Amino acid sequence: MTARATTEPTAPHRVVTLVRHGVMPMELGIVHQMFRQARSASGDPLYTVTTCAPRAGLIRTDADFRVEVPHGPEALARADTVLVPATHELDETETDGVLGPELAAAWRHIRPGARTASICTGAFVLAAAGLLDDRRATTHWKSADRLRRLHPRVRVDADVLYVDEGDVLTSAGEAAGIDLCLHLIRRDHGSAVANDVARATVVPPYRDGGQAQFIPHPVPAAGGPTTAAARAWALAHLDEQITLRDLARRQAMSMRTFSRKFRQETGTPPMQWLTLQRTERARQLLEETDMTVEHIASRTGFGTSVSLRQNLLARLGVTPSAYRATFRGPAATTARPAPEN
Repeated sequence: MTARATTEPTAPHRVVTLVRHGVMPMELGIVHQMFRQARSASGDPLYTVTTCAPRAGLIRTDADFRVEVPHGPEALARADTVLVPATHELDETETDGVLGPELAAAWRHIRPGARTASICTGAFVLAAAGLLDDRRATTHWKSADRLRRLHPRVRVDADVLYVDEGDVLTSAGEAAGIDLCLHLIRRDHGSAVANDVARATVVPPYRDGGQAQFIPHPVPAAGGPTTAAARAWALAHLDEQITLRDLARRQAMSMRTFSRKFRQETGTPPMQWLTLQRTERARQLLEETDMTVEHIASRTGFGTSVSLRQNLLARLGVTPSAYRATFRGPAATTARPAPEN
């Protein structure tokens, strides 16, 4: 038996994107593309996306065209999530550690309790608003040092794709904005919905926020050896006890060479990557099947329900039963074993 989350919002979650002069069209498009494709099991939209600016009208982009933004800052008052894409024209100069008058006036429209997120150097706006003080945050690696200098209370981590601090999230460069949006959708509505959006957009459904920004690794030579075959094999054998030696042997490499190439290609050490894949498979099975926690632990290579519980608590802060109840309702916590495929 498979199912999606049974508890769906009575109204779509309202995402409002705050754009400024110099906005990057790709980042603006990412927000609309990702959230507007998220649908419930019955096909209803799960989000609405509105674009606003500190002042309605024509907004310059960093390309050779402008966009017309019909909504002013009053749209922020209706936002459940406010998302700030980057503008290299203004982020590191307009804020200079504090919000400029027009941006500060716009920011005051955001209601208490609204979630805020940024893509790339949009983090400078969140930092200037005081939302990142004493919190972890990320931005594009080229701008990380300046963010540290302007905001010494922010714990800047330039080695990750995105950081989730609950009500405030930040992401690295443009492509990491895709990962951030998928993460928010997954957090709100589960893996099945996020995977549908990823499939429709033809992007990977999951890259952990802790995965390194891809800088400045050399591009592997065309036709050169990769670790792709080992990764594919591991995904097909997650229920088995897999060692680093097993993975290296699949590529006919020494463990040292394999580990180095694996990290170059994925940004993650092999065994950490393996744990992430097992966690994602366990989340999927908790959301979509009636398998017991013990059965899921076995199917995903964690071995015991205690090990699975410890892993989910460490990574997500919830137990398997609590996670399942979030996406399938309390009745699903009394799950029964599913038949073997």
